[in-house]
Parts: sequence; C-alpha cells; structure tokens
Amino acid sequence: DVITHQELNELSNQGAQLFRSLGLKPGDSMAFMMENHKLFFPIAFAAWRSGLKYTAISWRLQANEVEYIVKDCGAKVFITSKFLEESAKDLASSLEGVHKFMLDGESEDFKSFEDAIKVMPVEPIEDECQGAAMLYSSGTTGKPKGVSREINLSPLPYDSADEDSIYLSPAPLYHSAPMGFNTGFLALGATSIILEKFDPEAALEAIEKYKVTHSQWVPTMFIRFLKSDPEIMDKYDLSTHKIAIHAAAPCPVEVKEKMIDWWGPIIHEYYAGTEFNGFVACNSEQWLAHKGTVGQSLLGPVHILDDDQNEVPTGEEGTIYFEGPTSTGFSYHNDEEKTKGATSKQGYTTLGDVGY
Repeated sequence: DVITHQELNELSNQGAQLFRSLGLKPGDSMAFMMENHKLFFPIAFAAWRSGLKYTAISWRLQANEVEYIVKDCGAKVFITSKFLEESAKDLASSLEGVHKFMLDGESEDFKSFEDAIKVMPVEPIEDECQGAAMLYSSGTTGKPKGVSREINLSPLPYDSADEDSIYLSPAPLYHSAPMGFNTGFLALGATSIILEKFDPEAALEAIEKYKVTHSQWVPTMFIRFLKSDPEIMDKYDLSTHKIAIHAAAPCPVEVKEKMIDWWGPIIHEYYAGTEFNGFVACNSEQWLAHKGTVGQSLLGPVHILDDDQNEVPTGEEGTIYFEGPTSTGFSYHNDEEKTKGATSKQGYTTLGDVGY
C-alpha cells in the first residue's frame, strides 16, 4: 500500500475537517488503536494539524486496559480497525459519548472512518494549529500514565535527514520512537517504509529494494538477524544504508560488535524515554572505544543520585537524573504525585532507571 505525500496531506486535511465537524477543538483529545495500517499516519497528522492531543494505543492490550486509557486521556473520538473488531466489540458499551470509527469496514457501534472523511473537504481547516502525541508509559508499576509534553516533532540527533531520506520502520507504530521518528521524517518530506511486522529477511530485502538510508531497531531484532540463516546476511545490497539507530533496551555487547562488523560503523544508539526529558547518544566509534556505553548527553548534564538525591561518586550505581531545559517540559496526565516523584530536590527529572 502506497500513500503519497499529496494523499497524506489531503487525507489528514479531511480527518481534521471531520474532527472539527464533530466539535473537537484545539487541546481536545482523540485516541486510536490499530495495526501498522496505511491510514495510521493520515490519522496522526489529522489530529496533529487540528491541535489535538492524540494517543496511539497498543492493539495487544486487553479491552479493560484500552478502556482505561481512552477514558483517562479524555478522548472524544476513538478509531480502530476491522482487524481488531473483537476487541472493539468488548469496548463499545463502555465508551458511551465517544465518537467511534472503524477502518476497513464498520460494525453496529463503529461507523466507517473512510466514509466519514470521504465527504469532507481536502482543504486545511481554518484554525490549523499544532497538536502533540500523548502516549502512555508502559505502566510496569500501577496503571499506565499519559506523558504530556511540549510538542516535539522529531527527536533526531542525526541532522543528515532530509526529503531524499528513506526511513525503514520495522516496529509497531504505537510505540513512542516509531511514532516520533516517522512523523519527523514525513514532516521533512522524506519517505517512510513501514513493515507490517518485523521479519529479518523482509527487512533486509526492503533496505535493498527501497534503497533505505535510515532505520531504527531494538536489540531483539539484532539478535533475530544474527540467529537467522547466515545466507541472508550477504544476499542483499545494503550500500544505501547510512544510519541505523537502536534504542529501547540494553544491547548485549557481543550482539552489537557483530552488527557493527556486518553493517559497518553506521550504528547509533540512544537512551531516552517517551517523556523526552533527556537524550543520550553515541555513534559506532564512540561505542567501540567504550563498549557498553549508551553515549553522552545531548541536552544537559546527567546526574547519578542516591536515595537521598545526593550525587554518588563516579562508578557507583544510583538513579539516573537529567538536568536541562527539556527535563521540565513533561508531566504525567492526571497524576501530579507521579510527576512530583520524578523530580529531584535540585529540579532534575528521572525515568527511574539505574546507571553509573
């Protein structure tokens, strides 16, 4: 399925027109839950250009978890797909008063999204303004929390991206990084190649076929590459591939060594969170000189504090805190306590991770 930039522009304008026709104003919220669908970004851009907060929800969650997020974020519109009809059915009764739409079909409670936008103008709405994603933290302890932050289009510390870039996205789009990076690349006029799901050979085939320049991965994908049939490692032309980014989990040293041996020194790593209160990155050369590092901070000093929030000596473990202008730009939606709890007495903020 191909969507051109013109179609992305027109479909997202029609989506924005639909949101306004339903009474949604700048600052209101909408939520959507779908697989890696061709209309995922037209919907995200429609919300973004109407000044809405938009929440992408994992389709792997249980109905009661989805219901909690839709209600917690205050969504006035909820969009899902025929693929998720069973989950949608369980949700319908609990989402009274929310405008409900479905892609690729409709059901008793969900109207066809395609039919709804078809009759809308392709021109921009009159009061166009910038919205922002509000994604939910994974909620490993307690319920997930919405991360509300200043608009941040493109967390790209790699200024090599431009409209000629071709970005490969092999991960589920509801995650923070694929959402942010794809939105950033598309807003630059670049091309995104989105896989429905990750498969080692399909990913390599896509790099050759589409002449991919940039990509983003998680360590599990690297491990699956290295475990797959060795024949596929030399089968594809990867010469256009200039920047491969990875994040989201620690990468075992030997896995990363093997990936750099195979792909060359094009691998960049970063450590950050949906909160985007800090950003730490390293390239292959920096990593090879200091194996196991996640790099240096690009946004402000990093502090390692003990339980009393005092600095610990170099080499000692403690909680990682970020200092700097961006560290104050986020809050947890509907949870002042959690926001306060993420802030140290010095005004630094943390994701709760341990480091040294």
